[in-house]
Amino acid sequence: MLQSGSTQTQVLIIGAGLAGTSLALSLPSSMHVTLLSSAPVPCGASPMALGGLAAVLSAQDSLEQHIEDTLEAGARHSDKEAVRGILQAAPDAVHWLLERQVPLDRTEDGQLHLTREGGHSRRRIVHAADASGYAIMQALAPQLAKAPHVQQRTDCLALTLRRNEQGAVAGVDIYDKHTHRYETILADHVVLATGGLGSLYAHSTNPDSALGEGVALAWRVGAAIRDLEFVQFHPTCLHAEGPTFLLTEALRGEGGHLLDKQGRRFMPDYDARAELAPRDIVSRAIAAHMRQEGSSHVWLDVRHLGADTLQQHFPKALEEGLCRGLDLRRDWVPVAPAAHYSCGGIQTDMSGRTTVPGLYAVGEVACTGLHGANRLASNSLLECVVMGRAAAEAIARSKRTQRSALVPETDAATTSSISSSCSYTNSNPSSSSSSSSQANVGPHWGLGLNSSSSSNPRPSLMTATAADAVENAIIANNDKACQYDGNNSYSNGNGNGNGSHKNHSSSTNNPPSLPALRNLMQEHVGLLRNHQGLIQALHTLDHWRGQISLLPPSLDQRTLSLQLDTAWLLTRAALDRPRSLGAHYRLD
Repeated sequence: MLQSGSTQTQVLIIGAGLAGTSLALSLPSSMHVTLLSSAPVPCGASPMALGGLAAVLSAQDSLEQHIEDTLEAGARHSDKEAVRGILQAAPDAVHWLLERQVPLDRTEDGQLHLTREGGHSRRRIVHAADASGYAIMQALAPQLAKAPHVQQRTDCLALTLRRNEQGAVAGVDIYDKHTHRYETILADHVVLATGGLGSLYAHSTNPDSALGEGVALAWRVGAAIRDLEFVQFHPTCLHAEGPTFLLTEALRGEGGHLLDKQGRRFMPDYDARAELAPRDIVSRAIAAHMRQEGSSHVWLDVRHLGADTLQQHFPKALEEGLCRGLDLRRDWVPVAPAAHYSCGGIQTDMSGRTTVPGLYAVGEVACTGLHGANRLASNSLLECVVMGRAAAEAIARSKRTQRSALVPETDAATTSSISSSCSYTNSNPSSSSSSSSQANVGPHWGLGLNSSSSSNPRPSLMTATAADAVENAIIANNDKACQYDGNNSYSNGNGNGNGSHKNHSSSTNNPPSLPALRNLMQEHVGLLRNHQGLIQALHTLDHWRGQISLLPPSLDQRTLSLQLDTAWLLTRAALDRPRSLGAHYRLD
């Protein structure tokens, strides 16, 4: 029996990026699908993705090499079974896109053009110039609109997941910005494809909507969350007036150089792979070098690649630079790191199932174990397609459950009580991603911190001298960082972000707001972290979560509450991992 003010569907997908779209288009036409998005489609981070999809398509490449590159970039923290399973499916994912008429670049003889990005030992990236995500979504969006089994609803915000009497997720409460009404949608299967959390930071390559609400939604109903501390910062974001613009990794893959203000290549000082080192190493090296120079950015030089190459393979970057008075063919380009990709998220199996019955997660909001502690470039769009299709297959094969009444919302779903009702997992890479039968619901934290994954960091080509230089360069300008002020709080004078933003003093005296949250995360939970800064952030977040739980319910209150919960989870995970690993870097 339908709830008052509710509708029903078989499959409810929350998020219309590449993961949600791939899933919707892969479901049988006999199933009724409702696809929600918070903005007009295509939206989210997928259209902004520049690089492409990594897949072994060359005789000079191998699956084992792709696996090794992924494990190396992920600091040996990845789930090996997930890595092999997803990368094995990569060629089929590319062929599926080609069947969907996605215009991937080809060579003069008609073969797919393969480029190389940081962390890859071979050319294996299929792409559409330097705007692959946009090209993919532009090709798929019309097909989605014509799919008779898919109902698209835009400008809808998911606020609460609802369970039925058997404990399965069977619906979601939404707010429709078109009708200005709250509504409940009942579903046999609910899929979170809500994207990442990068816009919880003041400097981010993500769309403004990437605020991590999906993680909090799942956590509030008991889903296990995994590896949330690993937030990848992209090393080369355009440092100029206007919105943050990501300069694709392929510019360095094709031979671009990073220069200091004297015009000297500095990356060989930090890592033998120089500009082709994984993103975490390049980002930290840039941050350290900016601190050494007292500058807000370094320079990217791609002039030697030639005007023809830049025009043919990087037209978007060339166009964006020209719009801001920079010509990549003639100028050095100022760049600095910014928050880019969340490697962790809602724990799933290889069919997208979470640890809560009825709930799936795909795309950046999910954690399959592929990325480990640091994502290898161009494995993310790949994961969206592979896991979207895998979840569709699992849903199509599942038996339709008998619908039962939803359990009424209680205080257990509010921010004042969820801290003791759900779980977070610091994963051990020796164990595979849990299936839905391995629910991990209980108030424990970080039980795997002393596992082999954290006690044996990834071997790096960065020399001991260079590694020391990174830390010393940061500490040298930070003698007064994180000093106790005698008032039960800590002040951090360095800013743990990319060095290009104004320092902010975090205080629990500030009321909770999204701008204040972003400044807090940038300052204390960013690219470079330490114990006292994380303690300060957690203290502030605890205070804000308590404050907002006392406010009258409203749309803004409910959405900010979700964002604060995700930030709290991320900060707690970072605090519970005392050693540096991959994208999680502890100065202490």
